[in-house]
Amino acid sequence: MKKPTPNEIGQGYDAFADLLDQLWGVNLHHGYWEDPSENVSVTGAANRLTDKLADLLTIEAGDRVLDLGCGIGEPAIRLATAHTIEVVGISISGRQVERAQERAVSAGLADRLSFELADAMDLPYPEESFDIVWALESLHHMPDRGHVLRQMTRVLRPGGRVAIGDFMLLPSAGGYEAGAARVNEASKGVLSVIGLDAYLAMIRAAGLVPVATEDVSKHTRPSWAKAEERFAALREQAVPHIGKEQFDLTLARFRAFSQEPALGYALLTAHKPA
Repeated sequence: MKKPTPNEIGQGYDAFADLLDQLWGVNLHHGYWEDPSENVSVTGAANRLTDKLADLLTIEAGDRVLDLGCGIGEPAIRLATAHTIEVVGISISGRQVERAQERAVSAGLADRLSFELADAMDLPYPEESFDIVWALESLHHMPDRGHVLRQMTRVLRPGGRVAIGDFMLLPSAGGYEAGAARVNEASKGVLSVIGLDAYLAMIRAAGLVPVATEDVSKHTRPSWAKAEERFAALREQAVPHIGKEQFDLTLARFRAFSQEPALGYALLTAHKPA
């Protein structure tokens, strides 16, 4: 199945910005629950996932960070609040960039946070211009994940670090190929997943050295069921925008992902050799 183009993805985020806020909150990414019954809000769990990834990373005062797929800026704001760093966030959604800039001003961080309309497949930055590249739940959107990893390596300074939160393929009944096919079918080509070993090999091929890897699949899985519940409650607002057929397909997708044993989630860090 054909993956959406960057322009199509950007247009989708622009068109459904308000619905996405109500679905995922200000983070636009999964959350982390210690167990499914834990009484933690979607926003609180998403902030926890941001913190979990940051804890795997060495962040130093004065670091310059590139946030690939910045959403409306919440992870960047959270990182810059906790650390004296500069963050440049990029998105292919013009509306997201506008809102991220507004939120940085409201947070009093506009002097250290900036957001730009840019495509991770063709980063508009010179070589060795960042200390950290942060990619939280954005690489699965890319037409060529390996190419983006090489772009990340190019803009990193020697010794620079990478932090990635992304979906991955878990072993399940029928083997990896069967699991990948089920995920691809349920997502209609939107979500492409590979096994952890393949992911690490891709990171190495890009010129990076893996440092830390954490399988958080069981902790992020509740996100899908919560997304299904929240999206179902948005039927009246959503159907006029996307139509009943697309609404039902999206709801079924969340349900399928919630029950799919082959769909996992990993946090990874790596560094560029000095």
